[in-house]
Amino acid sequence: MCDGVVFHLIDCAPSLSVLTINALVAADSVLIPTQPQYFSMAGIQMFYDTFCKVNRKMNPSLQIEGVLVTMMDNRPNFMKDLVAQLRESYGDTFKVFDTEIPTSIRMSESSARGKSIFACDRRNKVAAAYEKLTRELIENGREGQTVQCELGKLLPNLAN
Repeated sequence: MCDGVVFHLIDCAPSLSVLTINALVAADSVLIPTQPQYFSMAGIQMFYDTFCKVNRKMNPSLQIEGVLVTMMDNRPNFMKDLVAQLRESYGDTFKVFDTEIPTSIRMSESSARGKSIFACDRRNKVAAAYEKLTRELIENGREGQTVQCELGKLLPNLAN
């Protein structure tokens, strides 16, 4: 809880199933996680189209908080290039968070144990990144990331 604001997180599978649609209908805003992989980032277009349909037909107040890059490894140049393309291509449509969640074996271990990274290793770089993301979300507040949906509008293609 921060300044009387309560955040409820609904974590959905990476699919556009009925459960995801229901979560979008119930939500005020959505944070879109993506991995720095071509097909993951290409899925943003499919999600955007679904978001626009839900926004127009079922939840007109639904907003996009932004896109969060997860499982980031800064060693391969192609990952850095994909994230740079993501920021350049989609940055005018919606926010791409400055915070990037890095990869970590400790994160995989904590998931396998069914515990959060904070319970397993609070000093881990992933825990620090999530704390940074929390600060970024709070600082951004509800400035409103109202996205003007245009069904059929194609966002820039990351393949170029």
